[in-house]
Amino acid sequence: MGKGVLAGRAARGGARGCLAAACLLCALAAAAQHGKDHDPHAPPIERSHPERIPLKPTLAPAFSIATDALGFSPPGSLYLGNRIALASLDFLDENRLLFTFRIPGLIRRQTGSDDENEERHIKAVVLSLPDGAVQAESIWELHDRSQYLWMLKDGHFLVRDRDELKMGDASLDLKPYLRFPGPLISVELDPTQQYLVTNSREPAKAGAAAAGMVGSPDTAKADVTTTGSGGNDPFRSGAPPNMVLRILRRDTGQVMLVSRVRSAVKLPLNPDGYLEMLPGKGVEWVINMNDFGGKSSQVGRVDSSCSPTNQFLSPQEFLVTTCNRDEMLGYVAMTTDGRRLWEDAPTSSPVRALMVVSPDGSRLARESLAVTHAVTAYSPLDSDDIKGQLVEVFDAATGKIELESPATPILDGGGNVAFSPSGRRVAVLNAGAIQVFDLPAPAAPPTDPGQTQARKSGP
Repeated sequence: MGKGVLAGRAARGGARGCLAAACLLCALAAAAQHGKDHDPHAPPIERSHPERIPLKPTLAPAFSIATDALGFSPPGSLYLGNRIALASLDFLDENRLLFTFRIPGLIRRQTGSDDENEERHIKAVVLSLPDGAVQAESIWELHDRSQYLWMLKDGHFLVRDRDELKMGDASLDLKPYLRFPGPLISVELDPTQQYLVTNSREPAKAGAAAAGMVGSPDTAKADVTTTGSGGNDPFRSGAPPNMVLRILRRDTGQVMLVSRVRSAVKLPLNPDGYLEMLPGKGVEWVINMNDFGGKSSQVGRVDSSCSPTNQFLSPQEFLVTTCNRDEMLGYVAMTTDGRRLWEDAPTSSPVRALMVVSPDGSRLARESLAVTHAVTAYSPLDSDDIKGQLVEVFDAATGKIELESPATPILDGGGNVAFSPSGRRVAVLNAGAIQVFDLPAPAAPPTDPGQTQARKSGP
């Protein structure tokens, strides 16, 4: 199988700009998909499968808040399968929830506009716990269908609308924060929330940045080209890419890296550096940790028949998503010093799960869809094929499942699970209510390499 060969160069603007460019190249290099077996190096833990969704949570909720009195109504099934963001559930602190959701109504379309210009109204409410009293409420006007809210650790949050990020707090007033030269496609934060990683769609011949707009400083620029990708590669045909990747400091908005890329890039960063996945022999993939000082070290290997993905759960722990030859998904939790904490057997669901990480990195929630068949190019997913949604809450250090719960209504775009800042509470939108569960103190990550073995799961 031919593999894209990537080359890049960073403008002379400091070592960090060069390293950031290298990190982009490494993230894009893991494009090969081949092989047939799931990783054999650690015994899998046992788990229930998405088609066996429990009728009720395996733990009793500490308290519940009815959602119908807030104006929330379950969305129709026609939204299923498109990963549309219809709600967002977040903790502002240990004793306050922020619940936002689309409210039905007429949509005013601009003449000649496309779907990105569709107006929709989002109701936001701040709820005190445990009584569920409404402390503040507001209606926001937004214009796209993807994730629109990211909670920060200081009681603030970011809201995306077209080409703009706004900053909000418990008052629900939104203030301008960052504006981009084109529609903002995705937003990510590192575990400590020091950095933002954004992808935006911008014209190839962009003019000078307007006042207050995120720019593309020469000192942060990197060029990425590909060869050997086939005749349909837009780079080879001379067509410049219209997607722009940026890494910014969250506190100042300073651009650390800017590069034009062919498609949106998901970049796993922690405060010290970045992860890269490099194809090895057969189904093997090598995981490298590259710090911003220029050092690179191998932290592990996994087997996967597809290109694996990874994300940081905390500054020291990350999760790798793999698949076996039947395209079933599995998960491996590892640390940046090379320890393998736990491994989860391939799930029977062929649909990639949504992952929600607690702010302190101690817990992880996985949202899986129960579907009727494998999803392929010849057998796509229809709304009638989705039969339920399962939420599993893991201890991030051990892989032990501490809670299983159905999530209703089914929201395949997420936004129906949230952790408190301490990781000791989890909220799930289910059965006409926000159900809040108290969890025990999380386990400490093992320090002895001999302890890094898979644990049996179960609530």
